[in-house]
Amino acid sequence: MTSWIRKASSLGIAAFFGFAIAITINAVADRPVGNGAANIPLEELRTYSDVLDRVRSDYVDDISERQLIENSIRGMISELDPHSGYLDDEEFKNLRESTSGEFGGLGIQVGMKDGVLTVIAPIDDTPAQRAGLEAGDKILRIDGELTQNLDLEKAVKRMRGKPGTNIDLTIVREGEKKPLEFTITRAIIKTESIRHKMLEPGLGYIRVSQFQSRTVEQMHDAIDALVKENDDTPLQGLVLDLRNNPGGVLDGAVEMVDTFLDKGQIVYTKGRVADAKMSFEASRGDRLDKAPIVVLVNGGSASASEIVAGALQDSGRALVIGEQTFGKGSVQSIMPLANGGALRLTTARYYTPSGRSIQAEGIKPDVTVHQLKVSDIEEVFSISEASLAGHLLNGDAETEDQKKSTRPAIKDEEEDDPLVIRDYQLYEALNMLKGMVIVSKNLRR
Repeated sequence: MTSWIRKASSLGIAAFFGFAIAITINAVADRPVGNGAANIPLEELRTYSDVLDRVRSDYVDDISERQLIENSIRGMISELDPHSGYLDDEEFKNLRESTSGEFGGLGIQVGMKDGVLTVIAPIDDTPAQRAGLEAGDKILRIDGELTQNLDLEKAVKRMRGKPGTNIDLTIVREGEKKPLEFTITRAIIKTESIRHKMLEPGLGYIRVSQFQSRTVEQMHDAIDALVKENDDTPLQGLVLDLRNNPGGVLDGAVEMVDTFLDKGQIVYTKGRVADAKMSFEASRGDRLDKAPIVVLVNGGSASASEIVAGALQDSGRALVIGEQTFGKGSVQSIMPLANGGALRLTTARYYTPSGRSIQAEGIKPDVTVHQLKVSDIEEVFSISEASLAGHLLNGDAETEDQKKSTRPAIKDEEEDDPLVIRDYQLYEALNMLKGMVIVSKNLRR
């Protein structure tokens, strides 16, 4: 989900702790609170003071006033929505440290979904991804402790730690009959956001794992490399892979869309205060000179990646295929407080150029393509006479056990396997891109 830090001047860095969020740092001391004494809810404050006094004096254990007040603030903010929260001084410090793009942890973006700690997406080439965590996994326990009583900050704090140390996660995954157990070794997470390769002559592939401050610069380098690999000939088409991309720097998403658009709106936000209302427009220049684009998305595509997919879809610049995206379309502002902590508060919603709110809706692909498993593909692409109901038996029919013993075993996924087996969604994206290239050439004649 994702993260950009925009201060009133110009600070842009990505937050990769927990789930990445869109954040704005504002100096709350410069903003007036309320409209005067007439708006102060005196009766409710008396009730609050009464409850605070009763708990302080009568609760079975002695609890400091500071702890009681901090807990009450956490409760107040956490009831607003899953992404708002209170950060104490240590948590705020961890947030600032995590924006460096290198930190000790597992390499997953997490958030609260329906009140449950949920994996938004594992980051490419990290311990979490290599261990097999998937977008949508629900984290039931961390080192044996149930997560239902942990807020997001506490859960993230438990998962971060010294590189080389282990952590046990109990995961509930859709389609699995019982919880899955994972032991993962923490590591320094170095986030590389761009990978590229040629799928076929003239048809390139760029994988964007998250949006960082240098992502668009790296994407231009990737396009240059693909063009060079294509005998210094412009690309005929491109697959832009945003699957399991939980977001990142807003500017990176806006600049990526701008790379492929000549004009038009990219994204806008709406909120109650003036700072929450923004709009971003494309400038002239299409890096691919209108060559067809297919954008791949899935349930792990969130926030900034949804902005890219939505803008390219609304403008008609790209065909979006895959699965419905996560639906993280709210903007969080990080507001430093006098005590060294901070308030993370939802202050706006994202809207695509056509006026669609991304929040809780996500981006619906133009063409839905699910990621089939190898066994599913074997079944789908192995239809024969013997697959038909009521087929005639062979005159020299073997027993069913004999047939099974002579069937070749399905290999594990390998680089030498056909693309349809290694990555069915990408296989379909390539097929659609080929068709779009043919249509594009015919229209230019």
